[in-house]
Amino acid sequence: MDDGQDAAPDSTAARVALWRALHVQADAPPHVLEDEIGLRLLAPGEDWRQRGDMDPQFTRPFRASIVARARFIEDLVVEQAGRGLSQYVILGAGLDSFAQRRGEIASCLTVFEVDQPGPQAWKRRRLNELGFGAPDWLRFVPVDFEAGGSWREELVAAGFDASKPAIVVSTGVSMYLSREANAATLRQVASLAPGSMLAVTFLVPLELADPDVRPGLEMAEKGARASGTPFLSFFTPLEILALAQEAGFGQARHISADDLARRYFADRPDGLRPPRNAEELLVATL
Repeated sequence: MDDGQDAAPDSTAARVALWRALHVQADAPPHVLEDEIGLRLLAPGEDWRQRGDMDPQFTRPFRASIVARARFIEDLVVEQAGRGLSQYVILGAGLDSFAQRRGEIASCLTVFEVDQPGPQAWKRRRLNELGFGAPDWLRFVPVDFEAGGSWREELVAAGFDASKPAIVVSTGVSMYLSREANAATLRQVASLAPGSMLAVTFLVPLELADPDVRPGLEMAEKGARASGTPFLSFFTPLEILALAQEAGFGQARHISADDLARRYFADRPDGLRPPRNAEELLVATL
C-alpha cells in the first residue's frame, strides 16, 4: 500500500540487504543465511556487484557479521516459538525478510515490523508487486521516530497483546541512538510481560576492533556522519550488560563474534568469519 509517503530505504538498509545476497552469490556454501529477498525488493541494476561497497574481498568480514547476527536471531526466534512464544517484534525492520523466507515459523507467530512510515510504505508496495503480500499474521507498524512517535503505543494499536511475552529484536540501530535513547528502549522492552526477551546489536568502540577491519569501520563512521546520521553510541560488553541490568532485565548475556564464529563458521576452508570487537549482540530476558 502506498500512503503517499513512499520513500526508498536508506543506504544502510539497502547495503545490509545486498550484503546478505552477496554472501549467497560470492561465498562458498554452506551459507550461513540464504537471503536474496532484499535484492529482489531493491532490484538494482545488473552491475550492483561492481559498486565500491560491494567489493567481495573488502566486505568479507562485514557481510559475515551481517549474516551471522541475522542467523543467530532467527535461530533464537525459532527456539522461542518452539517454547510457545507467539509475538515477534522487529524494531527498525528495514528490509528484514524473515516473514517471506521462514513462513512456516512466522505464520505461527504474530510478527510486528516497526519502521519509519516512508520506507515501510515502499517495502509494502514492493512486497505486493513481487507477489508476497501481507498475511494477517504480519503487522506493519509505521512509527515516525523523528516526530517523537511511541513504538509501544503503535504496537498495541496494531494488535500487540501486552499481557503476553514477546521477543523484541533490534539490529544495526543502537549506534545511531544516544546512550539515553538506548537506555529508554531497554526500559520500554523491560516493561513487557514476564518471559519477554530482547536481542540487540551494539557497536564496540572502534579502537578495540580488530586492526584489519578498523579502517572499514572508521570509513563507515565517517560516511554516517557525512550523511547526517552519525554514530552516537558505542558500548563495551560490560557497559551494555550493565545498561540491561539497570533497565530491569533479570538475565543478560553478551554474544561475541567468537561465539558466532564457533556456531556458524567452524571449519570453513575460506576463513570467512565475523570480525572481533565490531558489532556484537546482547540477549536479555525478563
